[in-house]
Amino acid sequence: MLPTHARPYQDINNAFRWEIPEHYNIGIDVCDKWAVRDPGRLALVHVGADGASRNYSFGEIRESSDRLGNLLLSTGVAPGDRIGILLPQAPETAIAHVAAYKIGAIAIPLFALFGAEALEYRLRDSGTRAIVTNAAGAAKLAGIRDRLPALKTVFTIDGAFDGTQDLHQALKHASSDLTPVLTKADDPAVIIYTSGTTGQPKGALHAHRVLPGHLPGVEMSHNLFPLDGDRIWTPADWAWIGGLLDVLLPAWHHGVTVVAHRFEKFTGEAAFQLLQDHGVRNTFLPPTALKMMRTVADPEQRWRYQLRSVASGGESLGTELLDWGRKTFGLTINEFYGQTECNMTVSSCAAIMDCRPGAIGRAAPGHRLAIVDADGKTLPAGSHGNIAVQRPDPVMFLQYWNNPQATAGKFIGDWLITGDTGCMDEDGYIRFVGRDDDVITSAGYRIGPGEIEDNILQHPAVKMVAVVGSPDAQRTEIVVAVIVLNDGYVGDDSLKREIQEHVKVRLAAHEYPREIFFVDALPMTTTGKMIRRELRAKVDEWRKAAAT
Repeated sequence: MLPTHARPYQDINNAFRWEIPEHYNIGIDVCDKWAVRDPGRLALVHVGADGASRNYSFGEIRESSDRLGNLLLSTGVAPGDRIGILLPQAPETAIAHVAAYKIGAIAIPLFALFGAEALEYRLRDSGTRAIVTNAAGAAKLAGIRDRLPALKTVFTIDGAFDGTQDLHQALKHASSDLTPVLTKADDPAVIIYTSGTTGQPKGALHAHRVLPGHLPGVEMSHNLFPLDGDRIWTPADWAWIGGLLDVLLPAWHHGVTVVAHRFEKFTGEAAFQLLQDHGVRNTFLPPTALKMMRTVADPEQRWRYQLRSVASGGESLGTELLDWGRKTFGLTINEFYGQTECNMTVSSCAAIMDCRPGAIGRAAPGHRLAIVDADGKTLPAGSHGNIAVQRPDPVMFLQYWNNPQATAGKFIGDWLITGDTGCMDEDGYIRFVGRDDDVITSAGYRIGPGEIEDNILQHPAVKMVAVVGSPDAQRTEIVVAVIVLNDGYVGDDSLKREIQEHVKVRLAAHEYPREIFFVDALPMTTTGKMIRRELRAKVDEWRKAAAT
């Protein structure tokens, strides 16, 4: 754990040492530890669709997870078996995770809005044996279950359906006396599937040590978390690493209360209201959520929220969003960086370091990062190359499930190659440029989309924007902007010229978008990341159609 009193980053980083025991179990750490010390300690505030909330103590979470653990064992689940959790943010979601870890099973978080095809792929690939879900999930499973030979049991949280068991009724008859499995820190705990921006999703298999591996980055991104009175919430679904291992499990490791709520439809107004109503002090807001909240007028005058930390990651925020955050929240949004295979390795932290515009932060204590070339050679400060993380590292995945070739391809020597490009200055600040395939090569320039997007976002007409490269015979590629407009603006040629001039004047002439398309929505993954591959394909189609 990092110190909770502010000291210079370099002092904290130099003094840090990993202390991961040989035997370690996530479920015991995040639940049973607190249930023994203080069973009435508040673990979860679940806010229902109607706005009503219910509190859950660590003692209640322990009893329910022990019952569920015994229930799963009674169906034949054994250590190492995979347990699917197909639910939104809900008490049963957290309880199922804790239960799976305590019996030595491997949790498979699944996004509640996945379609049948996405579910079938993940469930077949992982060989999932049992699932905890709801009526909506059961309906999707009904059409694919005959193609899932490993799936033996489906529990539903809202009653029994054809082929499912009523979870809550079954828990009443299950024993609350469970002896957790004494797992090693390196034993498998969870498979989180990549968002699949290229090719089929890959299952990143993580060990129990992944949670302590996350802690330095989480603590940095929330200004030396936790402090007395901290209470955390995120709109990020717990099916993704950002919701599960950046918020829920680290908070419970520290005994911090988590607020849970599933928005039927996320809006900036609803987010501000929740921050106020439930006394949230710490929040992880993905860039897409921040951009939606940014469209709300005068939130600091309409709501009374008192945040201590705001963290964001997934895409570089840029100066515009950071400035808006300071005005709106009265603090600097801390950016962090990672990926499903090796998360929370970089963070900024306003409490202990300066914020440098364009930089996503420095290596979180305990992690070693470098910028390397295609051969894995470390490049000097200021050089552009691959962002890489050195192994061994407790937050690093064990392997891709059933995919040794892809696992081997993720490394060059002892460097895990993230697939992202960037540069590092002499003080260790890392500047994110983009995915390898996001960098635009135009007239000899290598152009990252992030800075252009940030610049265009400053225009009052622009609600959201994505910038991609598109093939060009003369320049190799040209810069193309795809824009969602704010209400009241018309996407005509006059506005296109205005935005182009906006970039030319404020950024650089060679970086202005030579073509602009206005759309109603941008293609996103379920984690809220831009699917640039899909966007590039659409741009190419639009340009070909315009040329004919």
